[in-house]
Amino acid sequence: MKRLLKVLGYGLVTIYFVADLLFASVARPLSAWLGRLGLLQPLYAWIARLRPYPALALFSVPVVILEPIKPVGAFLVAAGHVAEGVLTIAAGEILKITLVERLFHLTRDRLMQIPAFAFLYRQWMRFHEWVTASEIWCWCRDRIAQVKSLFRRAAASTATGRRLGIAVASNGHGNGGHQG
Repeated sequence: MKRLLKVLGYGLVTIYFVADLLFASVARPLSAWLGRLGLLQPLYAWIARLRPYPALALFSVPVVILEPIKPVGAFLVAAGHVAEGVLTIAAGEILKITLVERLFHLTRDRLMQIPAFAFLYRQWMRFHEWVTASEIWCWCRDRIAQVKSLFRRAAASTATGRRLGIAVASNGHGNGGHQG
């Protein structure tokens, strides 16, 4: 029974991290894009100047506001609105990760001045490294990389096919080889 619970626990943690990895693969580029927006630079400068505890309060806002989105999405799924529920969870999670990542980037030095935050962050990083070094994590990461590669090749071949189709049509050979 203990072994079963351990395997179930590892499975749940892995599912959580894989989902987080998928959401982060969208959120990180979005966060980087937000970081480059000149319009937000004054706001970023103000956030970066916050003292440690106000920075922690601001860092907590997206989590406090957006974490309740998951149960709302789960309720929608349970009520039979699967697409809406999944979309609600995905959008909420991507937005939360994007904002938390951006805020962490801006306030990391300040947050690390808070002993409890620094301790918990180090523990989180150790746990994260342990999970990402696990065999199941590496297997999942490799499968995701294979799927991404498949999609890239399919998109590239589709784009190449479209370009060839346009080139053939513009040469007058797009009508099955018959010149009309």
